[in-house]
Amino acid sequence: MEKTPLSLRTHITLFGNTNSGKSSLFNSLIGQDMAIVSDKSGTTTDPVTKAMELIGFGPVALTDTAGWGDMTEIGEKREEKTNKLLSRTDFAIYTADSTDFDEEQYKKAYEKFKKHKIPHILVFTKADLCQVDMGKYPDALPVSVTDKESVEKLRDKLIIELNKTVKQEQGMIGEVLDKGSTVVLVIPIDSEAPKGRLILPQVQMIRDCLDNGMRAVCVRDTELKDTIRDMDKIDLVVTDSQAFKAVSEIVPNNIKLTSFSMLLANAKGDIHAFRDGAEAIDRLKDGSKILMAEACTHNTSHEDIGRVKIPKLLRQYTGKELDFVYSIHHDFPDDLSEYDLVIHCGGCMITQKTMENRILQCKDSNTPITNYGVVLACVNGILKRSMEIFEK
Repeated sequence: MEKTPLSLRTHITLFGNTNSGKSSLFNSLIGQDMAIVSDKSGTTTDPVTKAMELIGFGPVALTDTAGWGDMTEIGEKREEKTNKLLSRTDFAIYTADSTDFDEEQYKKAYEKFKKHKIPHILVFTKADLCQVDMGKYPDALPVSVTDKESVEKLRDKLIIELNKTVKQEQGMIGEVLDKGSTVVLVIPIDSEAPKGRLILPQVQMIRDCLDNGMRAVCVRDTELKDTIRDMDKIDLVVTDSQAFKAVSEIVPNNIKLTSFSMLLANAKGDIHAFRDGAEAIDRLKDGSKILMAEACTHNTSHEDIGRVKIPKLLRQYTGKELDFVYSIHHDFPDDLSEYDLVIHCGGCMITQKTMENRILQCKDSNTPITNYGVVLACVNGILKRSMEIFEK
């Protein structure tokens, strides 16, 4: 559980007015003094996240925020960071000071949670000094960080609500293949491959195959032809997107083929939305602006898929001079109106909630969105073939 990446954890965020007791409650829930606590308003400046396990539910990431209603000089920027967390929050804890309850602010927060489809618990802090009519809020919990029993009651309620309202992220392969299937995973070893290890989607795929009772055979692209010849039954070949063209020429048409990126997109978001978004490629013109959304920071090389290969292939495919702009990790822009197309990476370093919200944001702004794997399948003329596995 300790090594579960943040992208596979359920994200729980503490919201509320500044100085409402969020940081004290955060420290109590994680069992250590990680967030700075002070009576002075605006002490928390940046979100603080702690990975932990909630026994009875599973791995989660708990985040403390600067809060709303910050009247300091940089309060607006702090609130902006807090609001951005809404798009990647699976469950919210709204903390309200029971000695100074701002009911109007809670109503505003409630509407924000409703808009982003975030279930939440209302918690009244400083319960030993409570001045709130609890009868008006029968589902709320009074909590005092000096009373361990009240903190444990919150933890118990949190586990119950999470199990009831938060859907667990589906795996990459269990939804598309049956138990007993045989999957060949093509993993090229080039300058982009991390030395001595596999990248996260490859590791996830191997584990998903084991969890679903499937056989996973890992090969380099250079051994693929011999592997196919030597095996009696192959239900699916999964390749790194960068090797799509070469692999598609090796794999017979009677064997299904797709990519790690497309399977990950199907698990985290909506692969059919990405397929539809790829239709915008044929409408691109000289000067069209394309947002390349990368979910992680990494060193780039002459073989980088998002910075080098896809831009080069798209310029060759369209014959147009295109303008590529990059967003990194959580710096996804709020205004997408200036972009003709968004091309997202596989998304292995962000949560399903984040990906779903980005797709919805693109839909609301009428900006087509696709992803790396779909683009590479499209420009290589194998999009229809690589989508067959998802048409089940």
